[in-house]
Amino acid sequence: MWALTNCRIYTGAEVLDDRALVIQGDRIQSLMSVTDLPKDCERIDLEGASITPGFIDLQLNGCGGVMFNDAIAPETLDIMHQTNLRSGTTSFLPTLITTSDADMRSAMSVVKAYRQDQPHSVLGLHLEGPYLNPKRKGIHNGDFVRSPDAEMIAAIAQAGPETVRLVTLAPEMATPEDIAQLAQAGIVVSAGHTNANYDQAVASFHQGVTMATHLFNAMSPWQSRQPGMVGAVLDQPEVYTGIIADGHHVHFTSISLAHKLKGDRLFLVTDATPPAGTEMDSFMIGGQRVFYREGKCISAEGTLGGSALTMIEAIANCVHHVGIPLAEALRMASLYPARAIHVDEQYGQLAPGYIANATIFDSALRILGVVDRGRLQRFNPTVTAPAYAQATALP
Repeated sequence: MWALTNCRIYTGAEVLDDRALVIQGDRIQSLMSVTDLPKDCERIDLEGASITPGFIDLQLNGCGGVMFNDAIAPETLDIMHQTNLRSGTTSFLPTLITTSDADMRSAMSVVKAYRQDQPHSVLGLHLEGPYLNPKRKGIHNGDFVRSPDAEMIAAIAQAGPETVRLVTLAPEMATPEDIAQLAQAGIVVSAGHTNANYDQAVASFHQGVTMATHLFNAMSPWQSRQPGMVGAVLDQPEVYTGIIADGHHVHFTSISLAHKLKGDRLFLVTDATPPAGTEMDSFMIGGQRVFYREGKCISAEGTLGGSALTMIEAIANCVHHVGIPLAEALRMASLYPARAIHVDEQYGQLAPGYIANATIFDSALRILGVVDRGRLQRFNPTVTAPAYAQATALP
């Protein structure tokens, strides 16, 4: 048993300045006054830093120079996890974008095996596609975009949420039975890369869709006479949605308005790709070369191809550009995504019995360290959140 002391603790429910976070094994044992700590309890002084639940990224294509689609292997997940830790993300869903049935089955097999030993870093697989609307495919490879087939839907449902946690599809391209089969298996179904109109979108929420993928991007927009998927998501209070707060995918004013409407149903995702955490200047995605320039990942045709965003940068952007209070921005990166995929009984809060995943940062929003499954790692404060200082609001 050991304790982190002399720190501000953002528990996910409240902010505490007079407690120690006590950890035993891979679990949080308690939050208690330093004066009540047992004499034999090791104490680690954080010298006034802050600590928050470890960030959870539900949409991570790659980082640290690797892309899950390119190398569907446990070694790729290891690199992604270690890269994530340096920007405060302790748990994630590796995201496999539109590809073949064989690659989908391989990804399910790899994630299932990986989670036998690493259940708290990889929380499951996110299948983003291939059941998308070709009109909204974005950077996804159109050669693999297709309608669902019964055999693969059955295989995904059989894998269950311990392996496949999240599926993004265009609800208008699937049958109500496809959606219901996945939802009834416990898999979260998210609407994305969709051209659904408002009525189709609302109908899908009754069929089992409970989330939308990267709000505003690759979906039918909110217009005066056609509210589209965006309007439906903003109109339905129970629907969760992720948003990419890099200043390129979504205007910061749109994030502000979405937060006012969605509240605790709006969470942060990075949609990160290989350049995140590296100095790479280009990579391949969806069969196209994407270039990383001035914080933006974009193809030669001008299509956004994911991001190089880290979660701490997304939080900093929300605080400095959107005006969201820090405690709320932290919840958008931890508690709210945990709720969205129904793992909030173990993740997303600093509370007794929860997995000991936590992120340590300073007043400049620099990551100083993490607690990863009960093990402390401390970093030199060189991984900062300067992107918010360089980013400018879109015109």
